[in-house]
Amino acid sequence: MGCLHSKTAHLLRSPDHPSSLPTHKPDPANGDQAAAAEPQVPAFKEYSVDELRKATNGFSSDCIVSESSEKAPNVVYRGKLDGSRFVAVKRFSKQSWPDAQQFVAEASGVGKLRHKRSVNLIGCSAEGDERLLVAEYMPNDTLSKYLFHWDKKPLPWEMRVRVAYYIAEALDHCNTENRKIYHDLNAYRVLFDEDGDPRLSAFGLMKNSRDGKSYSTNLAYTPPEFLRTGSVIPESVIYSYGTVLFDLLSGKHIPPSHALDLIRGKNVLLLMDSSLEGQYANDDAMKLVELASKCLQSEARDRGDIKFLLTAVAPFQKQKEVASHVLMGLPKNTVEVPTMLSPLGKACARMDLTAVHDILLKTGYKDEEGAENELSFQEWTQQVQDMLNTKKFGDIAFRDKDFKKAIEYYSKLVAMMSGPSATVFGRRAFSYLMNGQAELALRDAMQAQACLPEWPTAFYLQGLALSKLGMETDAQDMLNDGAAFDTKRHNVWRN
Repeated sequence: MGCLHSKTAHLLRSPDHPSSLPTHKPDPANGDQAAAAEPQVPAFKEYSVDELRKATNGFSSDCIVSESSEKAPNVVYRGKLDGSRFVAVKRFSKQSWPDAQQFVAEASGVGKLRHKRSVNLIGCSAEGDERLLVAEYMPNDTLSKYLFHWDKKPLPWEMRVRVAYYIAEALDHCNTENRKIYHDLNAYRVLFDEDGDPRLSAFGLMKNSRDGKSYSTNLAYTPPEFLRTGSVIPESVIYSYGTVLFDLLSGKHIPPSHALDLIRGKNVLLLMDSSLEGQYANDDAMKLVELASKCLQSEARDRGDIKFLLTAVAPFQKQKEVASHVLMGLPKNTVEVPTMLSPLGKACARMDLTAVHDILLKTGYKDEEGAENELSFQEWTQQVQDMLNTKKFGDIAFRDKDFKKAIEYYSKLVAMMSGPSATVFGRRAFSYLMNGQAELALRDAMQAQACLPEWPTAFYLQGLALSKLGMETDAQDMLNDGAAFDTKRHNVWRN
């Protein structure tokens, strides 16, 4: 008998089950090279409007995570692509970008950038009146919430310093890639990923344009040169960084002119967030206030550059070894992203049923060592011949994608066999999925696991069925287990 529900699957596991072993997440503070690598995100692509409409449930108001009522209005939706990947979809009005080709060209340029401190842009769409951007989805809200609208506890000092440094890292990478202008840098542009790490939105690298040439911004925080000339320069980004740094220090959205008045009047302590008392050295606070003031100089040449910011902020990080989610008091997501997914695991994760079918066909019955031989050397009675014929007809139906026939023959085979076959249960599970019977598919995948407790395919098929049933956390758990057993199997082979 298999487990009755995916959440009780752990009851069948042995103490040395791979998922019970400690997992390692690369730590940049300890010099792990893997941590410095760019995030594994999809290559930029153009989506159809229908794909993004489906991903957002028809651009449902229930999926809105952010909206603007500025002169260039836009709305950001939470969406789900390919049944598995959560994304943020930003929807412009046609008036913002009347030229579709220009919009796609601009988005494609931004979409080439990839960095661990950025919310990376992964796609766009420009059909008819629709202008849409697609980016990674960040589940832990914006910096503005933790600074201006917190309810349980304020953002701690060490996390604020980390935000300042990580933003500077993201901007430095943009500079390196010759993307030196970042529009409307503010606390709403900084988002927190599943680990609580702050990231800078790629949306700010795109103009909020009504005519493809200008951009909209909050005039209270606008760099002086924009007010004078109507244009922005790389140093304008440094000015905006200074406004965010003051937000971090004060916990308030203070206009730059007012912040500078407080500093000139030697009222620095009035500027600092009172909820941070006792968390920082006064000397550190004074140096960061001076840095923010330098960023807000009226003459662009007096502000410094991004490299200067990185060097200036780095020494204030005193707890690099503490994970961001711990500093923020966020619950840690217990579902670790698998370090290695096999081709079958990847196909299940993206719910590519055609690829899953092809892989199951190519794998055949080889994962059941000796199973076919056991059938071949049994006493040749008419009953055994009938069983072999039933298996043959089931396999032919499965190969030809006649899944109703496959279910029929495999069901007969299960009733005839003296010992259960994991592969038969696995193939019938997939056939049930293709027939729209996800619950029966899940049951058969569990039966396959009961036959071969460490068979990755059984876990991958459970993950696929659970995704179809809308149980995403359990589905990811099954994919992780399958990846762990795949890793264990490859390690055995190498040894």
